[in-house]
Amino acid sequence: MRVSQFFLTTLKEAPAEAELASHKLMLRAGLIRRLGSGLYSWLPLGLRVLRKVENIVREEMNAAGALELLMPAIQPAELWQESGRWEQFGPQMLKIKDRHERDFCFGPTHEEVITDIVRREIKSYRQLPLNFYQIQTKFRDEIRPRFGVMRAREFVMKDAYSFDVDKAALEKTYRSMYDAYARIFTRLGLKYRAVAADTGAIGGTGSHEFHVLADSGEDAIAFCPNSDYAANIELAEAMAPAARPPSPTAKMTKLATPGVRTIDELCAFLKIAKEKTIKTLVYEGNDGLVALLVRGDHQLNEVKGSKLARIRTPLRPANEEQVRKVFDAGFGSLGPVSQPTVAPAAAQAITRAFPRDVTIIADRSVAAMSDFVCGANEDGFHFIGVNWRRDLPDPALVADIRNVVAGDASPDGRGTLEICRGIEVGHVFQLGTKYSAAMKATFLDEAGHTRLMEMGCYGIGVSRIVAAAIEQNNDDRGIIWPQPIAPFGLAIVPIGLGKSAAVRDTVERLYTEFTAAGIEVLLDDRDERPGVMFADIELLGIPHRIVVGERGLKQGQIEYQGRRDKNAQPIALADAVAAVKSRVCAG
Repeated sequence: MRVSQFFLTTLKEAPAEAELASHKLMLRAGLIRRLGSGLYSWLPLGLRVLRKVENIVREEMNAAGALELLMPAIQPAELWQESGRWEQFGPQMLKIKDRHERDFCFGPTHEEVITDIVRREIKSYRQLPLNFYQIQTKFRDEIRPRFGVMRAREFVMKDAYSFDVDKAALEKTYRSMYDAYARIFTRLGLKYRAVAADTGAIGGTGSHEFHVLADSGEDAIAFCPNSDYAANIELAEAMAPAARPPSPTAKMTKLATPGVRTIDELCAFLKIAKEKTIKTLVYEGNDGLVALLVRGDHQLNEVKGSKLARIRTPLRPANEEQVRKVFDAGFGSLGPVSQPTVAPAAAQAITRAFPRDVTIIADRSVAAMSDFVCGANEDGFHFIGVNWRRDLPDPALVADIRNVVAGDASPDGRGTLEICRGIEVGHVFQLGTKYSAAMKATFLDEAGHTRLMEMGCYGIGVSRIVAAAIEQNNDDRGIIWPQPIAPFGLAIVPIGLGKSAAVRDTVERLYTEFTAAGIEVLLDDRDERPGVMFADIELLGIPHRIVVGERGLKQGQIEYQGRRDKNAQPIALADAVAAVKSRVCAG
């Protein structure tokens, strides 16, 4: 492709609203242009990359035995009402009406549609297993679209859905899709990790996320460098401390802490470490309030908390009025120890009971603490030297309710955890019978009995992969595409094209020979200064570049430079095609 015949539109600076490197570089390189909030047009250069991602995904899905189809983007409300997700999915679903005032949605996903297709067509176990997929535009009405195509409202997704006769067959299909995803991300040239994950709004019995590793990733991943263990921070188990709680060494004392409302303020005031404090976080329960206790240096894991039987879902924090009514204090002074119920003169006789009408659930690490500090349920006061059993009874429930941190024991017992950042680009689910039961997707087994189909769901964010690849591969000069998804494999930059017949003839010959060798070439035939052309080619991230100039030709040479190379190197003109082809094929 010649630049003079291509639509190349680069920017020196990215718009001010662009935050992530991928957003800035996709705009500067002319891959996308913003139409509206969370809506982007893919320009020719960007579309070349997007199609290459799609092709790799399609090839591996086909190789795994999945069958491609295409389902409508607009879906009738009745299907979602039947599955129970019309209200459950929330405001992310864009709901619309037709001219007859019938309800529809712009599909955020297609579990309902594919289940409807299969329940109409499949009657016997002999027709199973089946695995269908599509590559299609989805729409989710993000409350705050940001980061370009990384979190856009409209996006391209590959979604697949499998149907099996039983759980064992589903697990076999699930493993096949897991392996296909591993091949896809390997072929894309990306550094990634597959991690155990929460099933979220899709539902089901088990899932894994595939993350492209990048410092800018929104998701935290816990992994053990000594094993294959990896999990999303939402799911990673925080193990109970191996050691028993130390014996008490201090007497519980009530201290005035005026103006202290946060853990940081408390630690500064008392000159203590955060791990000696506990935070009391109050949520609405199924029967009264529930106080979740986590160590001061830990963070509550709301996904884990929402799965507790005594917590009302979705997770809802208690408000100030609810808290004051029960604890007689406001946020910042709450704790699990009740106020004295006797006269101050006998204040040592503190009630060994929790605040009334409150269920206390302590994290495993909190249950192993001694001589800790907590709120006194009186504004401006805290207790120090608090100990379980001596000053208050053991909590009603001890559970894993916190995020893991670096240095925690790995759940597989093979070392300690480390934390890295990742961008979720794929997710596989074992749905089980969640949708087949709700929508009556059944088949007749060998004995003639009616049974529910076991389903799986497998998604890849195709357009998101483009941005994730840039987040993982860029420098201060621009994008550095992995070879498999680069818009062009090789750029030819001629110096003095319009002034030198030798340069012009050589460039035309090389362009023809490289193209004939199966290399996608971008020939910069513009009448521009060399510095402008070099800057654009580096910004575009083309993996390989050759420069043809009259001075080099006089010595029988051209200049080659890989996108990651610091310096260019001369190559004999006679060997140019073979030498460059070997580098392009090597990636």
